[in-house]
Amino acid sequence: MTPVTRVLVLNGPNLGRLGVREPEIYGADTFDDLAAAVDGWGRELGFAVEARQTDDEAQIVGWLHESVDTRSHVVLNPAAFTHYSYALRDAAAQVTTSGLLLVEVHLSNPHTRETFRHYSVVSGVATGTIAGFGFQSYRLALDAIAGKLSGAATER
Repeated sequence: MTPVTRVLVLNGPNLGRLGVREPEIYGADTFDDLAAAVDGWGRELGFAVEARQTDDEAQIVGWLHESVDTRSHVVLNPAAFTHYSYALRDAAAQVTTSGLLLVEVHLSNPHTRETFRHYSVVSGVATGTIAGFGFQSYRLALDAIAGKLSGAATER
């Protein structure tokens, strides 16, 4: 029997406020809606998906360490930590250097927003980055992981 592929969907600060925080940017759906969506999309792909959210930098770093220890791939929306958290960047690097996939996602496109949002310290160590598609960014990330694992994605 083939073991189920585990994917942690990790979300940083303020994403627990989805639905009430700037709905013109982030939409009206809640974090619970996002968690249910990624769970369903994951099941369709044969993944065991667990969505988590924290406003605590140390917590998300710990979850990245857990992903390495449990051999879980990661979909990561670092939110505000994207732009300055070298601790998060270093933990994300441990994921990818251990042979696991880490896809950075963003609901909005940071490059169309304030200048300070244009730079990601995480992108350089991520397997890939998907941004600007709302909740669909997460679906695209899960599809990308499935493609990489099946060998269907072409390397360029």
